[in-house]
Amino acid sequence: MERRSFFRAVGGALAALQSDAIERVRAAAKSVDGRSPDEIARDEDFWFRVRHAFTIDRNIINLNNGSVSPSPQVVQDAMRHYLDVTNMQPAYYVDEYLIPQIERVRSRLAAAFGCDPEEMAVTRNTSESLAIVQYGLDLKAGDEVLTTTQDYPSMLMNWGQRARRDGIVLKTIAFPVPPPSLDDLYERFERAITPRTKVILFCHMTYTTGQIFPVKRICRMARERGIQTIVDGGHTFAQFPFTRDDLACDYYGTSLHKWLTAPIGTGFLYVRRENIPRVWALMGSTQDMTNDIRKFEHIGTAPVANKNAITEALNFHESLGAERKAARLRYLRERWSRRVEKLPGVKILTSYDPEQGCALGGMSIASVDADKLVDFLMQKHRIHVRARHVPGEYSCIRVTPNVYTTLEEVDTFSAAIEEAARGV
Repeated sequence: MERRSFFRAVGGALAALQSDAIERVRAAAKSVDGRSPDEIARDEDFWFRVRHAFTIDRNIINLNNGSVSPSPQVVQDAMRHYLDVTNMQPAYYVDEYLIPQIERVRSRLAAAFGCDPEEMAVTRNTSESLAIVQYGLDLKAGDEVLTTTQDYPSMLMNWGQRARRDGIVLKTIAFPVPPPSLDDLYERFERAITPRTKVILFCHMTYTTGQIFPVKRICRMARERGIQTIVDGGHTFAQFPFTRDDLACDYYGTSLHKWLTAPIGTGFLYVRRENIPRVWALMGSTQDMTNDIRKFEHIGTAPVANKNAITEALNFHESLGAERKAARLRYLRERWSRRVEKLPGVKILTSYDPEQGCALGGMSIASVDADKLVDFLMQKHRIHVRARHVPGEYSCIRVTPNVYTTLEEVDTFSAAIEEAARGV
């Protein structure tokens, strides 16, 4: 009874610690009921209220949310609470209170993604999630893996190591930015498949320019040919609305510290139920866990406070509304890119088609090195963006605003690009 009373007490303490940020966002959402997401995307009063849920340093304009995003205050409070509980008695409270609560996190994530909780592993990031599958699949010498030149470097590195170790063959597809159409992307994969192709790994949205792929078409085509599909969703979960059934993939990994604004070091791996037994755990598992999704979560002793706080990030995201959020992010991207697209030497590398892009935007200036442009924006204007390089193809800067980004910040960025394009 003492243990039960304690756990009720610490749960009550969390409720007391939580700010009213979610309630403010819910109230703001209720005030715009009946209006379209595109209309709300331009309602600065609504987004003013959303911004106050964050503790942002406004002396730096953060347009690099594609790497990692800050969490709203309510998520920070939850993580601090769970960390406090951890340090009260880590050897006991973690096992008795915190680890069991991850099952609730699993259920909530599964509901949001549209899968069974027994297909959902809670991980630390996209790279860990996909590495589990990349190293866990049985592949032999000569088996072909198909991906693109713009997939994330960690994924390409993992396949390269398997090629050296096991003799698999890694094939990559190049494509223009932006591509002429989604059909073009689909056909590039279809043409590259051979009888030896066993796995296709590709991005739901590229980390370089934010190009969205026709995931379901590619996955269905692959399944018809007995090919497994791994989808890199590092930039898509909670950026725009979709579910597992919109993808039809075998495996999907994502990071939650980007667009869900969950604590840093959180992610998930989806594995289609019938595939769980065919993937070896990264750190080993017992025979009785062959069919258990939890075998992919074993990494030894690790912090759990960040995982437990994922639920509050989900609450915040769902209170805001996925459609509203996606419309706002597209609006912000289009605001800056439309303003600078006709400047001398400027090239916009992301399609305006909403089926092909959302928050992430890539751009280059012919006369300015991408790394030097990053330095110019930070040193002179205190604007943080990220350079991206695809060797032998192109370099660009990646611009990623978030829901707390102001129009003034976006316009300051645009004015800085105008200055850079003039050669100042």
